[in-house]
Amino acid sequence: MRKLISIPPAFKQFGDHHFAKENYYFSSDPKEGKVGSGGGTVNLLYEASKEENAIGPISNWLRKEKRLIIHAGGQSRRLPAYAAVGKVFTPMPIFRWKRGQRIGQTLIDLQLPMYEEILNKAPKSLNHLVASGDVLIRAGGVLPEIPDADIVCFGLWERPEKASNFGVFFAHKSSPKELAFALQKPTAQKLQELQPNYLFFIDIGVWLFSPKAMELMFERSGWDKDSNSFAGGIPSFYDMYTEFGQALGKNPTLKDDAINQLKVAIVPLPKGEFYHFGTSAELIESTDKLQNLVKNQEEIWHNKIKPSADLFTQNAITGIDFTRANNSIWIENSDIARTWKLSSKHIITGAPANDWTLNLPEETCLDFIPIGNNDEWCVRVYGFYNPQLPKREINANNGYSAADWFNEPVYPVFDAADLNSEVIQDLIDNPCNYQAKGKRLIAAADVADEINLYRQYAQRETFLESNLQSMAANWKQSVFYQLDLKNAAGIFKNAKLTLPPALPDDAPLLTRLHDQMFRSEVLGSNDPSAAAYEAKAFGLLAETIVDTAKAELAAPRLDVMSDQIVWGRSPIRLDLAGGWTDTPPNCLINGGKVLNLAVELNGQPPLQVFIKPSAEYVITLRSIDLGVREDITTYQQLNDYNNSVGSAFCIPKAALCLAGFVPEFSANRYGSLIEQLKDFGMGIEVTLLAAIPKGSGLGTSSILASTVLGTLSDFCDLKWDKYAICSRTLVLEQMLTTGGGWQDQYGGVFGGIKLLESNPGIFQKPTVRWAPEFIFTDASAASVLLYYTGITRIAKNILAEIVKGMFLNGNSYLSILEEMNQHALKTYEAFQYGNLQQVAEATGISWELNQRLDGGTNTPETQAIIDRISDYIISCKLLGAGGGGYMLIFAKDVAAAAKVRGALNTNPLNNRARFVDWSISRDGFKTSRS
Repeated sequence: MRKLISIPPAFKQFGDHHFAKENYYFSSDPKEGKVGSGGGTVNLLYEASKEENAIGPISNWLRKEKRLIIHAGGQSRRLPAYAAVGKVFTPMPIFRWKRGQRIGQTLIDLQLPMYEEILNKAPKSLNHLVASGDVLIRAGGVLPEIPDADIVCFGLWERPEKASNFGVFFAHKSSPKELAFALQKPTAQKLQELQPNYLFFIDIGVWLFSPKAMELMFERSGWDKDSNSFAGGIPSFYDMYTEFGQALGKNPTLKDDAINQLKVAIVPLPKGEFYHFGTSAELIESTDKLQNLVKNQEEIWHNKIKPSADLFTQNAITGIDFTRANNSIWIENSDIARTWKLSSKHIITGAPANDWTLNLPEETCLDFIPIGNNDEWCVRVYGFYNPQLPKREINANNGYSAADWFNEPVYPVFDAADLNSEVIQDLIDNPCNYQAKGKRLIAAADVADEINLYRQYAQRETFLESNLQSMAANWKQSVFYQLDLKNAAGIFKNAKLTLPPALPDDAPLLTRLHDQMFRSEVLGSNDPSAAAYEAKAFGLLAETIVDTAKAELAAPRLDVMSDQIVWGRSPIRLDLAGGWTDTPPNCLINGGKVLNLAVELNGQPPLQVFIKPSAEYVITLRSIDLGVREDITTYQQLNDYNNSVGSAFCIPKAALCLAGFVPEFSANRYGSLIEQLKDFGMGIEVTLLAAIPKGSGLGTSSILASTVLGTLSDFCDLKWDKYAICSRTLVLEQMLTTGGGWQDQYGGVFGGIKLLESNPGIFQKPTVRWAPEFIFTDASAASVLLYYTGITRIAKNILAEIVKGMFLNGNSYLSILEEMNQHALKTYEAFQYGNLQQVAEATGISWELNQRLDGGTNTPETQAIIDRISDYIISCKLLGAGGGGYMLIFAKDVAAAAKVRGALNTNPLNNRARFVDWSISRDGFKTSRS
């Protein structure tokens, strides 16, 4: 997905250098004149096509990939502090209720997740998203379905009196998802007239275009197909909202036959939120609303209470103490000495290190702009509400005749050595008396050309590094451990910052987990201490989860006759949505949501355990499928489970420990295992059968562990219910250092199709909500196929890297996990509606999310399988962590399923690949006795 951003002309060279690692393309509107929002859109696309050396008609290039177009190249007259970089690069504070944010984040970092989600979920034909750079949209919940159309416009419900300040979409009540027409800033009276027959939504500036619709925008902006360029060299003026937009809909207000024929859909965001960053006042108001969006103190990490909620300092050294008299203040990239006196309604940006004594009256804004390479500074004083006037809208009669201050040279440039308290205070008190200063003057319009962005960003980075160290040291009251710690570690490492002091042992567990992994990341893989810190993080997590089992020690008691066998068996699970959200530490912090189903293979539960008494006081372990045996007579042999991970008997050894056959988990005390078995009354024989290949992606190891634990519970009268069995399975996996979450065991132990949801906390006990099964049991279910690829991949290796990303609050990981959580709910709804097509599409989205979380999920070998059957299927998904194992395939219909079978059976990928019959298990895990 390419991100195309229109920016002020002078920003491009700096932007290409500073953001070289990002997938951004920067360009500006033509210097020759205004081209409007429509002309600006197509100009940006045209310039990007030239940069890519596109060959052939522009229509071919428009169909190539998904592109995000953000308009941020305006003059920003009403928010001058960030005019030189475009509002999208306005620095934004860390919000106290959200993890995974990057210190130094900007508005575009907050905008991109939703725009990317829209493009990812949109039909393939809608491959261009156009958005405004000075707004932030939050969906407020699950993103609605995006229909297939030529154009899709997103809107919000709004009161008529507020809607009259925006562009407004109208949809007839008989066709609520189809645009009827659009109006620009209709009066409240006009809205009242239309309301009986029409629904209306404000235009939030987010439009999706098909290549066909975008080609029309090109044509209306003066595109010449024959020359494959704009007539006259640049786009003609064309406005996307007042011209193109007015021609859209079933009943457009502007006649244009080609545009009138486009199919246009509206997607309202029922819980959507709209934040505008167009003015200095809106910068603070919108940030204040966002910062205080969450009031539940359990979800807020930041413990410091400010005198006023709308005080924002970032990338700044602030020596003053704020009081309740201070409000509506924004300080960024500045040094505010303790000798400054502030009031309210200030935007202060760019102030270099200083010891000045200054007094800023109310509504005074101060901007220090680095000019040139020789340590020059332009000092700009402007009004909070009307930045066009250098004076604060008071006594602004300065003798100038220019009506528009934007182009008037009124801001003086100083050498750094000339800046002192007296000079700056005089500017603050007499901002209109510039000509008397004898200094070079520049206009607001020239700032973007004059500013030295390298100096500005270098100063910001210095302040940011200082802030980051202070936050780490003051971790109890700061948001440090909710940051994207991978990003923070990179800053520490590159700037050679000293690691913060070690946390005390009584610090919260999750904070200590984050801290250990952060230290490991700072040191890097070449430092021997890094591995120790990482191991400590995983060890703390394992120790905490294992300790939950010690709260209720086991007292095993023989509960069978001497010749009886207890037979436990379990189905496996197919995960359709939400996998990974159940994995610690994510589920401990956010809870998890997973939708899966329990299935039998070829008519049988494939995981089986047999336990019977033995006349000898020994524990005998056997594996039918592996053909191996081991006899155990000591506690040491049982406790050796951790040194035999991956062997035939690591799972039953750990399960026997949890069942109370070692002192650590036993309610009673014995001198030896033989002594305990004598008191127990018999020896024990445990026989395992796993009729599934290793690395299958079906949750085999977790469900086998549950089956052993559940069968032992029956055999030893431990009275563990299904929830207790699943909980102890989570403990067992931590004992084995294989990690993993809870979805596998719950998926197999509990039968049927179900949505599993857990709340945040150390004790994970998911609730189970069952879904209807009939779409997988009627005739159409024959179109759903289970295929073993013959490729294996061990989940433990995949798991470690992703869990590390969770420990570090990796922004990319957390945003995808949040999306997965929401998607599990949508998949559950599809089952509730009984719609197989929707279930298939939802499973396809889950597959896409898995690939975004782990790039190795879809290997070339598995993609080769998908390519061979793509014409016949709605979707498919590798089960579990991916990379191999079993694939669930949703064919378009039963006839298409036959073609899928034919395609893969005719020339199988390897000599192990095969289709497997499956059926829903309603019982899940169960035991019986001989």
